[in-house]
Amino acid sequence: MKWVLRGLLALIALLVIAFLIFRTPDTDAEAMRAKYGGAPSQFVAIGEGVTVHLRDEGPKDAPAIMLLHGSNADLHTWEPWAQALKADYRVIRFDQVGHGLTGPDPRHDYSRSNYVADILEVADALGLDRFILGGNSMGGKHALAFAVAHPERVAGLVLVDASGGPMLRGEAKKEDDSSSGNIGFKIAQTPGINLLVEQITPRSLIAQSLDQSVSVKSVVTEEAVDRYWELLRYPGNRRATLKRFGYAYDPLSEAEIARIAAPTLILWGEEDRLIPVEAGRWLDRTMPASTLVVYPKIGHLPQEEAPAATLGDLAPWLAAHAAPPKSD
Repeated sequence: MKWVLRGLLALIALLVIAFLIFRTPDTDAEAMRAKYGGAPSQFVAIGEGVTVHLRDEGPKDAPAIMLLHGSNADLHTWEPWAQALKADYRVIRFDQVGHGLTGPDPRHDYSRSNYVADILEVADALGLDRFILGGNSMGGKHALAFAVAHPERVAGLVLVDASGGPMLRGEAKKEDDSSSGNIGFKIAQTPGINLLVEQITPRSLIAQSLDQSVSVKSVVTEEAVDRYWELLRYPGNRRATLKRFGYAYDPLSEAEIARIAAPTLILWGEEDRLIPVEAGRWLDRTMPASTLVVYPKIGHLPQEEAPAATLGDLAPWLAAHAAPPKSD
């Protein structure tokens, strides 16, 4: 019996040592703000204890476009678009709760309705009346849901590999994105193992997850992997991720999506393994005023993988639906 007890204590000691060796603690909030929250970033209180990290660029009197990032991403995913559009448009992007420098929701509410409420709060705080709303992946679902809840505020939608419709081809029915083809999402959705993610999140896991999400591998830079890894470990974001992935997938109904009358541009990577292109085709069939563009050899992040091509399709669409002010 003594030997069994000693063996058990030795095993526990080894596990504790392994935990201490492989543990990846939270990043320092002030250091992350200094690294990722410099100008032109702002930190805007929107109520309920939430202060969002946002960037608001371009002429304040120009037509506005608000861009929502996907699950486990942040506002930097829109950098190529923001740089190209800010000369003619007011470009707004922000870290949604549980992401980036905004951090966790104080009430731990990661429901679709709470994300929609935050979009409205940000729009009101910035004095936006009607605006173009765009979203990638999870951000696309939130854009769709906002258009259903507040159609009078939406001048148009831009959906980039968006979730929000019914899951197709048998994807895992968990919140935000399908786990298909992505090790990071699979681990976050696996009971038991996912609890370790809050304390042990190796950088190599983030690099592999990002690599599996895209077809254009040049997107997977050392700087990008560092950003994803460090902001996931921003205090409270890992726990928020586990909470979000614990929710059942909550799609909008076909009837809700079919009622969205706003002009909609749907952009999709043909090789997306997280949300297949058939989901984009379904949205295009269902929405009454949509245009679909599919990009060969592109994955889940067309705005980063093919910025020139996506902007080439976005620019004329914006000119038709959110014309910039004419110069004197």
